[in-house]
Formats: sequence, structure tokens, C-alpha cells
Amino acid sequence: MSATTHTDYLAAHPRTIGMLFACGLALSSAARFGASNLGTISGP
Repeated sequence: MSATTHTDYLAAHPRTIGMLFACGLALSSAARFGASNLGTISGP
């Protein structure tokens, strides 16, 4: 997929972008939460 096609797709689907962004945000925060939990559990 070329860059222009990708940008056109993003421009045509703002809702999809929002959902993807929200999913990425949730995943990253969940990963951070899990990592901090693991650190507390297996910590000294």
C-alpha cells in the first residue's frame, strides 16, 4: 500500500482511526498496568 492510498483511507475513515487509536491506547495502558503489577508481584 502506498503512502497516498493510506492517507486517503485515513481521511475517508475518521471513525476507524479513532477506534484504532483507542485500541492502541487501551493496549499500551494495559501493558503498562500488567508490567507494573508483575513488578510488584515479583519484586524484592
